Amino acid sequence: MDFSLCDRIIENISRVIVGKQHALELLLVTILADGHALIEDVPGLGKTLMAKSLARTIGGAFKRVQFTPDLLPSDITGFNVYDQQSGHFTYQSGPVITNILLADEINRTIPRTQSSLLESMEERQVTVDGKTYLLPHPFFVMATQNPIELEGTFPLPEAQLDRFLLKIQLGYPKREEEISILERFRELDPLESLEAVANPEQITGLQGERKKIKISLPVREYIADIVRATRANASLRFGASPRGSLGLMRAGQALAALRGRDFVLPDDIKQLAVPVLAHRLILTDEERLRGGTAEHLLTEIIEQMPVPAPTG
Repeated sequence: MDFSLCDRIIENISRVIVGKQHALELLLVTILADGHALIEDVPGLGKTLMAKSLARTIGGAFKRVQFTPDLLPSDITGFNVYDQQSGHFTYQSGPVITNILLADEINRTIPRTQSSLLESMEERQVTVDGKTYLLPHPFFVMATQNPIELEGTFPLPEAQLDRFLLKIQLGYPKREEEISILERFRELDPLESLEAVANPEQITGLQGERKKIKISLPVREYIADIVRATRANASLRFGASPRGSLGLMRAGQALAALRGRDFVLPDDIKQLAVPVLAHRLILTDEERLRGGTAEHLLTEIIEQMPVPAPTG
């Protein structure tokens, strides 16, 4: 299994994005696991720039939708138009018919429009007026949202949050990184000269190879124990569902592939548990009032969970 293409993808994106190697690695994990990513952080940290850089690097069709309160579901999925010459309705495809969809500021549109992405993200198809249209493969949604502004926003419902394999937070750059950003963007925008180093067929092939990564019974039991512990935690009203278990397994396979292994280690699961599971957990009202977070509770669960001995 040769996943060296992933290293070239990260290296190419790093021509635009300074630092953030962990976030870039998580994005590649999401793609290899055939999932979708939610990038959440304060404004100005490069969420949209990272998504654009990734899209340009891996090639394929790319569409960007700026989510606003007046956006309608048909603006995402497309609609039928009556053709007077033929006397038939013709389907006008929406931006969801693409390989890579950037849903920018997804929490700024109404829930009705947000839910129009559900079928596309899970079933890889859209249905318009009773007719189903398959999406191209690979299909990858990168959504961004700003967590600090509440005015004019509509928080994502739990059902749609559960469709995202990973939630990624970027964080502020270090001092040296910020100086490098100023130098890199001083005269030119490096995104303009960024070229693709991969194509959709190669990405689909890597996704197929990822499925061959071995994951032993003890590691699968470790995943199940972590997920079941979230359901039994008194500070959580709802724990992770089996979709979370499957997502953690697929993400573990993808991370092992990026690390050059053909088997998953317990450390892979520990590293991915928070970005894969935290956004799927719902705190009790009492825990929210105490200032608790799903990330903190999940970290405590992982620290208390016995780790199986690694096996190849």
